Amino acid sequence: MLALGLATPAAAAADPDPDGVEAKVSRVTAAQLGASHHDGCPVPPDRLRKIEMNHWGFDGKVHRGTMVVRDDMVKPVTAVFEAAFDARFPIRKMRPASEYGGSDEKAMADDNTSAFNCRQVTGVPGRMSQHSYGNAVDINPLENPYVDANGVIHPPASRGYLDRGQDKPGMIKYGDAVWSAMRAQGWLWGGRWHHPDYQHFSSNGG
Repeated sequence: MLALGLATPAAAAADPDPDGVEAKVSRVTAAQLGASHHDGCPVPPDRLRKIEMNHWGFDGKVHRGTMVVRDDMVKPVTAVFEAAFDARFPIRKMRPASEYGGSDEKAMADDNTSAFNCRQVTGVPGRMSQHSYGNAVDINPLENPYVDANGVIHPPASRGYLDRGQDKPGMIKYGDAVWSAMRAQGWLWGGRWHHPDYQHFSSNGG
């Protein structure tokens, strides 16, 4: 698996008393993107950026994570995760899709929060995902399941979170800190769809 130049593992604890997300933005190469990028992808590597930033974990500690987005998405995405950090919204992991060989299923099974991944829509072969354009983010897949058009739940272990009336850490709901921050940036939630994708937000609503 290819890491994106992190000096320490993505799950390592950061400064215990940081000043917000302390985002660091840098360029990425095709080699660093690994299997998450390939010929024919709609966004070339030079339009993508790596964001290293702090987030709260489910253990109540601050961790350093990494996310890849399109260059013009850096500002809104950083603003969203700054708001999530201020609200102490917990995020299990934040690692680039390259660390999972570009496999969305593996990333979801690991409860990983990520953005860019040049791939088809999970459960809908032949349709390119908005993640391919670097303008979509999936947050805490285990706590926020995706139910595809065939009724298949992704990841399978998230079935217990389909009851959105629960109040469990890491779940996203209408009006909460994450939803509100995304809405403020003009991003829309997949949880509103007939086949809900509670983990998914994108800049164009797709």
